[in-house]
This record gives sequence, structure tokens and C-alpha cells, in this order.
Amino acid sequence: MNVSRNRFSPIKPDEVIDYKNINLLRKFITEQGKILPRRMTRLTAKQQRAVTRSIKQARVLGLLPFINKEG
Repeated sequence: MNVSRNRFSPIKPDEVIDYKNINLLRKFITEQGKILPRRMTRLTAKQQRAVTRSIKQARVLGLLPFINKEG
């Protein structure tokens, strides 16, 4: 029996994925500063690419850390 799961995206369709939206981007980063994979974030491929691009851009601008040195 093949049961299909209803997958819903944690990002609203009208929500803009932008490097300035740090609160949204922090949801997709681990405590160590790694970007979460798509199977854990439950994003579409297009959304995952946009999130990854925004996280990397925010890191370069100093809005997000490359590595979390706490601990």
C-alpha cells in the first residue's frame, strides 16, 4: 500500500527569501553554523537554493557567522 505524505513548506508562498531576513535564515542553520539539508527543512528545490544563496550572502556581509564558536 502506497501512502503519500502531504508535505508542506515551512516558508509561506508569499514570504520573500532574502539575505536581510536573518530570523528566517537562522531556522535553516544548525548550532554549528551548517546549512540544513533539504530533507530536513522540507523545502522545495527552488526554495532550498534561494535559502542557501541568502545564507552565504549574509555570511559574507557579516550578518550570519560562518562557524559558531560557542561551546
